[in-house]
This record gives sequence, C-alpha cells and structure tokens, in this order.
Amino acid sequence: MRFATQQRGGRLRLYPRLCALFCITATVASACFSQQVAVTGRIELFRDGIAQRQDSSDAVVWLMPLGDSGEPQAVAGSSRQQLVQKNKNFLPHVLVVRVGVSVAFPNKDPFFHNVFSLFEGKRFDLGLYEAGSSRTVVFDREGISYILCNIHPDMSGVVLAVKTPYYGTSDRRGVIAIPNVPFGRYELRVWHERALPELLDTLTQAILVSEVSHSFGVLRLTEQRNTPKAHKNKYGQDYDNPMPAVPVYPHP
Repeated sequence: MRFATQQRGGRLRLYPRLCALFCITATVASACFSQQVAVTGRIELFRDGIAQRQDSSDAVVWLMPLGDSGEPQAVAGSSRQQLVQKNKNFLPHVLVVRVGVSVAFPNKDPFFHNVFSLFEGKRFDLGLYEAGSSRTVVFDREGISYILCNIHPDMSGVVLAVKTPYYGTSDRRGVIAIPNVPFGRYELRVWHERALPELLDTLTQAILVSEVSHSFGVLRLTEQRNTPKAHKNKYGQDYDNPMPAVPVYPHP
C-alpha cells in the first residue's frame, strides 16, 4: 500500500487526513488496552460459626471467561515458576499456575529431598536429589496437585493449575486482588485447602467485570475442623523413622 504525501521544504509530510486516521487508530487501541481492571474481594474463614481472624491466607479465586469475554492468550513458552524446598517446607505453600507452565523445585536444604505427587492434577516423582540442585515439572493439565516429599512426611504443598491468567491468592487478612482483568463476563471459582469441595462448588458464580463492577465482595468459607496431615509415602506405605535434623552430608 502506498500513502500519498506532500513535500514541503525538503521534508515529506503525510496528508492531514492520513495523520488523523493514525491518531484515531492509536486512540482506539489505547482505549481497548485500558478496558481492564483489578478485580478485588475478600475471603472470610469460619470454624464452628466463629470467624478465624488470625490467618485467612492461601484461598484462591480465579475467573474463567464466558461468552464474548474471549479466550485468554496462550501461555508463553518461557513462563516458569518455582516451589522452593527450604527448612523442610515448600515455599510458597500454595502456588497457582496456568496450565502449560513449568514449575521448578529447587532444593535449598542441606539434605536430600524426593518430591512427588500422586494426585490427578499432575502425577510425578522427581526422585532423590541433593542440595543446590533442582527438578522441573510441566503442569499440563488442569487440577490440584498435592506436593509431598518421600523422605520428610511433614512437608506438603499445593500446585493449582488453572486454564486462565486471571487468578489471585488471599493474604493473611483474606484480601484478594486479580490484576489486569478485561471487561466482560466470567465464572468465578474458589478453592481453599481446608474447605470441603461441595461447599466450594456452591460458591461458583457468574460475575460481570466492568468499570463500575469489579469486586466479588466477601466470600465466606467454612473450614473442616481437622485437616488430615498423615499420608503414605510414594509406595503407599508408612514412612520410616524421621530423618535426623542434621545434614546427611556437608553443605557444598
């Protein structure tokens, strides 16, 4: 395509009408890009009818586009997150990723770990590996993966893989913020490790995100009284005696 120009004083100039077209196009593109907002809300945890004020962290809310809201863009090939093994803990305890993202599991303890998951979200076994090394897993299917260590029974974490980039995790006050959500209709879904699945299903709802409507309000979750922590090792057997607290080999 050739654009007509005017030449004045040795300079090439676009016709005013073409300049106006460029300005309109840039304005529309900027307006479309700005049609997004942070969706906010709060989680309240209850046990035996009493609000738990001390810690309401690790609840997850995510938004699935409905109808004309369109499909989220594909995951970039370089996307990667990590679940660190440190002080016999997985950090963070709950990690949310998009389906297709790879997660690194670096060992920052001065002893061996053997990370595994036998759950439907993603089944894997990374084997035994030492301090300073890492293994990687691609979470290529939607769902919840409970992450365990075959050596240390007290270690546990969660990777929640979702088919959307619009998600947020609550802080200790229960506050959730989901950034950069385009205007449109969404299905809101909720997950918390200590809430029963049937309760979480009742909180699934359709919401409209717009300039004047971008809060899902307060979601009230009832905790299970006891969250079982005992589990078998990757062979389906009881764990051996706990490993010693001291390193099993010198730290490199």
